[in-house]
Amino acid sequence: MYDSIIKGGRWFDGTGAPSALRHLGIRDGRVATVSAVPLDETGCGTVIDAEGKWVLPGMIDIHTHYDVEVLLDPTLSESVRHGVTTVLLGSCSLSTVHVDAEVAGDLFGRVEAIPRRHVIDAVGDLKTWRSAHEYAAALEELPLGANVACFLGHSDVRAAEMGLDRATRKDVRPGADEVAAMEHKLVEALDAGFIGMSSQQLLFDKLDGELCRSRTLPSTYATTRERRRLNTVLRERHRALQGGPDVSRPQSLLTMAASSLGLWREPLKVSLLSAADIKAIPFIAYIFPALARVMNALGGDFRWQHLPVPFEVYADGIDLVVFEEFGSGAAALHLSNQLAEREELLRSEAYRRRFRKDYDKRFGPRVWHRDFFDAEIVDCPDSSVIGKTFGQVGQDRGGLHPVDAFLDLVVQYGGKVRWRTTISNHRPRVLDRFAADPGVQLGFSDAGAHLRNMAFYNFGLRLLRRVRDAQESARPFLTIERAVHRLTGELADWYGLDAGHLRVGDRADVVVVDPRHLDERLDAYAEQTVPYYGNLSRMVNRNDAAVSAVFIGGAYVFGDGQAGEALGRRRTGRFLPAA
Repeated sequence: MYDSIIKGGRWFDGTGAPSALRHLGIRDGRVATVSAVPLDETGCGTVIDAEGKWVLPGMIDIHTHYDVEVLLDPTLSESVRHGVTTVLLGSCSLSTVHVDAEVAGDLFGRVEAIPRRHVIDAVGDLKTWRSAHEYAAALEELPLGANVACFLGHSDVRAAEMGLDRATRKDVRPGADEVAAMEHKLVEALDAGFIGMSSQQLLFDKLDGELCRSRTLPSTYATTRERRRLNTVLRERHRALQGGPDVSRPQSLLTMAASSLGLWREPLKVSLLSAADIKAIPFIAYIFPALARVMNALGGDFRWQHLPVPFEVYADGIDLVVFEEFGSGAAALHLSNQLAEREELLRSEAYRRRFRKDYDKRFGPRVWHRDFFDAEIVDCPDSSVIGKTFGQVGQDRGGLHPVDAFLDLVVQYGGKVRWRTTISNHRPRVLDRFAADPGVQLGFSDAGAHLRNMAFYNFGLRLLRRVRDAQESARPFLTIERAVHRLTGELADWYGLDAGHLRVGDRADVVVVDPRHLDERLDAYAEQTVPYYGNLSRMVNRNDAAVSAVFIGGAYVFGDGQAGEALGRRRTGRFLPAA
């Protein structure tokens, strides 16, 4: 009767309704039965004993940069193994729908820290599409592991229509025909089932390559008229705008949030980066939820994106995107492909004075706290500095300024100096408040990007652990049912996707979680080499005992740290069109 049975687990349907002990029968990729009594296992190919475990809808990651990796490894197994069964591509104005390989390399290489040459090779060798419809069809031809849904990137269509050079010049405005062509590309993408468009105004996201190196992304040069026309298309089609305001210009935040307001017209779905408890400006944690409440009370449909775990990052030397937010840091990253010139710059006393001035500036909008006493060295050829902060190293070396201690080590050892810091989301009570706020969406893992800098593939499991621990400590901030809903059905409903629920007739995207293994291993550091990125060692998460089984489209694809036979051998995931 059934292709698979999951028996005796605590079942959560993804709506927030009370959980219950149930037996699930799966047939033809869908949930066929949810039963309070055991099911007949005769002829069933796969039976999972879920006693003592949680049976959840597959989780949804609303913010990834898998646009390149999906071409090289369509399984997307780094997310799948942690219970994520649906991912959204095309975030931050970046997609590979219309640009060629070189431009894709310039867009993704530096902003998302994906080696540019591998972006160029992947898009150059594997791109077979010329339109959004053809792109969706190409995804459907891949042996997808996870389901994918897509935004169309504003920088993608702007660069494709105007050329990257013209699209990134302040003195160039698109002609009427070029704006109309961008509108046409957006309409075509929405017709193909894309969930919306992403647009970025953040000014420390910089281009790679030679032609336009260190210019900001094409979408940051868009005129107000251009943005309004594209937003009108989204509004009329009830699709979403995903965006990132410029942290140095609060007016861009207000403008993007206010674009959600309906007033005399339909509200626009807007999801912005990002609600975070930023160490550098702690009071802003109270502004994010308040702004969402105001916008939605006025008739908008506005959400913040939020990573519901501490935002801990690692860096090799000076190669970390947060340095882009101030002049001296950006100058060093501009020379990331000219190491001799960079070393000369970092040795220069004039440069160091400039860096110290930027570092010592304590006021104004920023992301990085700029505190080298809060930056621990985790690896270095000089073992005497491991475990210390750069500030402590400066004190040990006769009271050196922390900037000089940092730059001295970078000049001497380059990228062999590996260090870490937590930029935001460091206060548990603030995290709990964000996790329960209806104006906040849970996601923003950046999966597939910043390969050496961070790993949040298991953010959903870490949230579930925090919710469970809070309940057991008699200080609950969410029920387990509500937490599951926030990671699954709530997101699917807002973006209009056939995902995130686990009722009779729903897609059989299922995760079996063992709550006994939601433990400290979720936080452990791990790396894994990536063959298709030149054996680059990327940061990953490895907490395999927490996830007993993952089904996508009814097929068993992962469990207990091992891939199932179906993963990568046949298509289990789908391109999910917006409803």
